Amino acid sequence: MNKVAVLPDDAPHILLVDDDNRIRALLSRYLNEHGYRVTMAEHAASARQRIGALAFDLLIVDVMMPGENGLDLTRWIRNDSSVPILMLTARGDPNDRIQGLEIGADDYLAKPFEPRELLLRINNILKRAAAPAPAEPVRDVLTFGDFTFHVARGELQQGGETVRITERERDMLRLLVERPRETVDRLALAGPAGDSANERTVDVQINRLRRKIEKDPGNPVYLQTVRGTGYRLMVDM
Repeated sequence: MNKVAVLPDDAPHILLVDDDNRIRALLSRYLNEHGYRVTMAEHAASARQRIGALAFDLLIVDVMMPGENGLDLTRWIRNDSSVPILMLTARGDPNDRIQGLEIGADDYLAKPFEPRELLLRINNILKRAAAPAPAEPVRDVLTFGDFTFHVARGELQQGGETVRITERERDMLRLLVERPRETVDRLALAGPAGDSANERTVDVQINRLRRKIEKDPGNPVYLQTVRGTGYRLMVDM
């Protein structure tokens, strides 16, 4: 029996959505052997649940699935996410490829394919996604759910009412909104004199902040943990 590779905490995380059990098993093992963490979903409904609970670096979505197909799922994802999507299909019709790209897929691969070609396409997509974007000024007002954070004032509001936060919580929020939806490591959140001891206190402070902004702090929606690295704030885009 093949053992699952032990991957570093920052290994890219892929969601593989395909109704074919054999393909899911083969691709999951292959990608794991090449340094990718893989979560699997057998249909669109399962994929929606996983997308709601976890952060992914790339999605691999099969077009031909029973019920909600891959094109419909991609449309739903693109309503509020720019996560890279690679679509798989058994169809040879170029119109399907065009439709997939028009609704926001980043690449398209027809079955059958060589796993090595899939790996190359994944690598290329992630390289493009990681390319630095032109610097943009930080927005002064950011929202997540029914919360609003006014950066200049350092004021957090919920439904127009001010939420009381500490100076440390205010500083952490400012750092998190400077890089919305991106990972901010613990050392940065620990402040100018950050060290391993201060990094450990960050976890406690983050938990306190979660109790103010999360309905269920144990299963955070907005202030997410990036295991082994830090945290990210899932602001509305």
